[in-house]
Amino acid sequence: MTVSKNINNPVGMGGGQRKRLSRAERQNNGPHRNLDRQGAADQKAELVRKLREKTRAAEDAKQTGDSAAQS
Repeated sequence: MTVSKNINNPVGMGGGQRKRLSRAERQNNGPHRNLDRQGAADQKAELVRKLREKTRAAEDAKQTGDSAAQS
């Protein structure tokens, strides 16, 4: 079966007509990308917050241990 090299003319792909993809959509910059990026930014912010809490708790425990050792 013949395979087209043009993404907007998928010969032999089956499944009926396909939506024409803009250049941006072919490069994965479609309208869904902004939502994906926002979700990724939210996950990163949450991870950073959790890591900061852990390091703060570890520092507090270390300071408490140091003061107990000095007493």
